[in-house]
This record gives sequence, C-alpha cells and structure tokens, in this order.
Amino acid sequence: MTLTAAFEQFIQAKTVMNVSEATILYYRNVFKYFAEYFNAEQPCSDITEQTIIGYLVHIRETKPDVAQKTVNTYIKGLRAIFYYFMKNGWMSEFKITLPRVEETIKETYTDFEVQQLIKKPDVRKCSFAEMRSWALVCYFLATGNRLGTVCSIRVGDVHLPEGEILIRKTKQKKQQIIPMSSELRAVLQEYLTYRKGEHDDYLFCTSYGDPLTKDSAGTIVERYNHSRGVNKTSIHLFRHTFAKNWILNGGDIFRLQRILGHSTLDMVKQYVNLYGGDLKRDYDKFSLLDQAKASLQPEHKQSIKMRN
Repeated sequence: MTLTAAFEQFIQAKTVMNVSEATILYYRNVFKYFAEYFNAEQPCSDITEQTIIGYLVHIRETKPDVAQKTVNTYIKGLRAIFYYFMKNGWMSEFKITLPRVEETIKETYTDFEVQQLIKKPDVRKCSFAEMRSWALVCYFLATGNRLGTVCSIRVGDVHLPEGEILIRKTKQKKQQIIPMSSELRAVLQEYLTYRKGEHDDYLFCTSYGDPLTKDSAGTIVERYNHSRGVNKTSIHLFRHTFAKNWILNGGDIFRLQRILGHSTLDMVKQYVNLYGGDLKRDYDKFSLLDQAKASLQPEHKQSIKMRN
C-alpha cells in the first residue's frame, strides 16, 4: 500500500464519517506538506518513528519562522492519518509524540476595549450594517461561540421568551441549547426588531440579506472594531475573552466546557493555567485567612494586637 493510496482510503473513511470539509482540507494540507519530504509513492510501511523525527528536523531547517504550535497542529493531523494506517496494518505501530510547546498567555480584549465595542449605536441614525455589527460583536462576547456556529444561526433558533438559543452547527456535530444572558436577550430583541426576517432566515446577514461567510464576518468585525478605536480584530479573541472572564468571575469549568463546546476539559484547563496571573484579582476577598481575620470579634482583634 503506497502512502498515496493509503491516504485516499483514510479520506474516504473520514468522508463517510461526515467529517467537515474544513477538516478534510486540513488533512489534505497535512499530507501535502509531508509528501514534500517523503515520496508519497513509497510504501507507507517504510515510515518509522525515525521518519517522523527526520520530518521534524526538516521543518525546523526549512521553515525556521514557523511557530512550534503551528508545527504541532500539523503533526496532530499526521498522527491521526498514521494511526489509521497502523490500525489497518499498513505500517508498524509506534507512538508519535508531539514536541513540547511553551504556552503563552492568549491575548484577549481589555475591559476598556469591550466597553468601546458594546456601546449601542444611535438607532435613529445608524445603518443596518452598523446595527448588525454591534449585535454580532455583542453576541460573540456574550457566548464565546465559534465563528462557524454563529454564521449558521437562524432567526427561528433564537427563543427570546425562554432566553435560549438553539445551536445547530458545532465542531462536535452535536446540537445544543445555550442560555442567553439578560443583556444579550435585550440586544437580540432590539436587533431582530430592526432586522425582521423570517423563521428560516440567517440571524446575521449581509446588507443584501445573504448569509455571512467566515471571510465576510471577519471583514465586518475588522471594520467595526476599527470604527470604535479598537485595533484588535480577531474574532477568536472574543472566545478567549469570554473564557477568561468566566473563570475570573468564578464560573465553574464544567459549564464552561459545555458552553464552549469542548469534548474534554483539556482546553478549559489551559484557560485556567494561562490566566493564572489574573487570578490574583480580588484574591484577598476569597482568601480563607483574610476572611477569617475579617470575621474576628473586635475584642479578639484587640487582644492579638496587644500581644504583638
């Protein structure tokens, strides 16, 4: 079984499993880059642990500017492909270990930037585009939903009386219902009054009523943020900002996992570790020692002071 033939069978298997087109494209890119190093017409049984090590050295020598985290993203894809080969007996079994990556603090929107972004536009003067952009950014900040999820939401998925939103498209391909905060409900209620639309229309659309694509949504957010004096324009930063503030405000990680749609707690634990420096905020308020001393009777406090 050549590497090319084995890979096409892997793609067929993933397609049957209803894997998204974006994921299929990711696997094809992973394969393409590896095929630049290893002849794809060779038997995949020729691939060994030493082949992977040599490939990593090759990447570092030929693409020194590529971040290790990016390299690991491709190695993860390669690992999924090769483990499929191993399971089918097309190559010898061995463990593929990812190189260690030093985690850096994920950038988020500051409190000031958030305040600038959520300021309500003047409905008497603003265009539909500005009203839509304001509601879209508020939605991202209030839910932490992925971009693909938000682009797929329809007007009928928003249940204002119940304060819930039906999420049809998720990375895990599982529909879920998420709650709306009171502020988000107010934003969407006003936006829908402005937007109107039928039950099956997309919630967030272009000025011509077309559904948003990932590219058009990115352009919309970039222009909107700049118009509010915010230089950051990444949509994914809204997700990081949501997670950070959830943790800092005492939200439990199990609910955060469900709301963000992660299959495991691993990513949520990363958020806790990455924002550990910010956990000092109001630390005295939650410290057992500080709480205990604050609750001492006045005479007991005076006694301790006199002994000192």
